[in-house]
Amino acid sequence: VDLIKDEAGRVTGVTAKRDGAAVDYSGFGTMSKSKRNGVDPNAMIEQYGADTCRFFMMFTAPPEQTLEWSDAGIEGSYRFLKRVWNFGHLFATQIRAQLPATRALASAKLPENLAQLRREVHLLLKQANYDLGKQQFNTVASSTMKMLNAIEKAPRDSSLAAEVLEEAFGILLRVLSPITPHITHALWRDLGYGDDILAASWPEPLDAALVQDEVELVLQVLGKTRGSVKVPANADKAAIEALAVASDVAQKFMEGKPTKKIIVVPGRLVNIVV
Repeated sequence: VDLIKDEAGRVTGVTAKRDGAAVDYSGFGTMSKSKRNGVDPNAMIEQYGADTCRFFMMFTAPPEQTLEWSDAGIEGSYRFLKRVWNFGHLFATQIRAQLPATRALASAKLPENLAQLRREVHLLLKQANYDLGKQQFNTVASSTMKMLNAIEKAPRDSSLAAEVLEEAFGILLRVLSPITPHITHALWRDLGYGDDILAASWPEPLDAALVQDEVELVLQVLGKTRGSVKVPANADKAAIEALAVASDVAQKFMEGKPTKKIIVVPGRLVNIVV
């Protein structure tokens, strides 16, 4: 459809692109033939592909709710799937060649950047599996978008990085497969994961991937947030207090004053009172 707008940019009317006939427009509402405001699914599939249409519908609203049609939304879904396809090409042409003959990921000590990527993907997988059980497909779709964002930013310069990306992209494809079966089946087969993605086991988050060596706590001085401090994940209260007080940020804002009290909220913050 073509929108007719006034000088202020407000939509005042709508005409059909095909024949220029006026379309009944009264803001957002229900599609129907009588109102001539329907969207031809065959035209959308021809232009964007069935997977894009499925992803847009799943991502935009839960199945039991009304879907608000958006041309910009379906174009965004198309761009996302194009990014998935492009990373598949990148994996095939650059990353797969770095994979070792014998995989070491299960026993390797990963550098922090790769450990963080693996942890993020497995956390998103954990959330996606929970949402899938609740049939909340829109948030499952959202999790796959976050996975791809993390994967695209990851380093690709070592065999370990290639292994982490192989695992991460395999998880992404399987989580995405119920929503976009065609593109995921093609990539799964062409990238050497297997002959049929439907025959693959469903991914489950690994405890080993979720383990953190360090945690980052908010650092406060006199109740005001001044920065953060990293501490070992298994550090006790005394160790956390010592690391917080010794940090450069704390020393700057303590201005040489002695500590009166230190409040530690496990996993969240440290507040130094001077």
